[in-house]
Amino acid sequence: MSSSPDIAGILENTKELDRLRKEQEEVLVEINKMHKKLQATPEVVEKPGDTSLSKLKNLYIQAKELSESEVTVSTILLTQLDSLLPSGPTGQQRRKLGNDQKRKRMKVESDVQRVSPSVRNQIEAYASLRGEQVAARVTADDAEKDEWFVVKVIHFDRDTKDSNLCDRVEVLDEEPGDDEEGGGQRTYKLSMSCILPFPKRNDPSTTQEFQPGKHVLAVYPGTTALYKATVISTPRKRKSDEYLLEFDDDEEDGALPQRTVPFHKVVALPEGHRQ
Repeated sequence: MSSSPDIAGILENTKELDRLRKEQEEVLVEINKMHKKLQATPEVVEKPGDTSLSKLKNLYIQAKELSESEVTVSTILLTQLDSLLPSGPTGQQRRKLGNDQKRKRMKVESDVQRVSPSVRNQIEAYASLRGEQVAARVTADDAEKDEWFVVKVIHFDRDTKDSNLCDRVEVLDEEPGDDEEGGGQRTYKLSMSCILPFPKRNDPSTTQEFQPGKHVLAVYPGTTALYKATVISTPRKRKSDEYLLEFDDDEEDGALPQRTVPFHKVVALPEGHRQ
């Protein structure tokens, strides 16, 4: 009989798959709009300061990343479901069919690895984050609130035979808050779904830009904690490398102050975020 964490993991991944497909549809709509614009007025790209091609490139980059993520999540779901399938007959019959079931299971694992190079690419991408700062959810799946911190990746488990993809990433919280027990640096072992890479600060042209009104997760100025915020103005519009944001629950004198945050400290708001 399957354990509730297994079912919870499957449900979480199905929600993530649904979110990815919805985002893909939104990006596809934007790509089609750009195609129509360029077909109607192709000369616009020759105007000084026009960013049409740059926007189209960013949209295709976003579409590619979403597609690869969908393959990753789909493959994880396949392996999770495979692990929950009935183990087969009992007693003497099980002993007779044991080797056959083992061969079938080995075939499923080899098939998944053979037909999904994007999964290996995803794993390599996470492995390359070693030494980098990332956003990480350090609270349990059933916690009342999600807590996200800036941490450094210190180890990544490349073992592709683990269907749960749990405790894959070991991270270090270099600057825990004053209220943390012990007050020293702390390590966590987290699943890949708890990690969000930050945009590359030296390559803003390939970074997805969140439009005004979009909800994001951003590092609160002067801290290493991330909170939900709403985009007020984009780096491109401000002609800088910073977003202008309003953080939820940041009220001062009855109003939400607008704060600037570097683009490389802003990531997409995870589905089902609790704050």
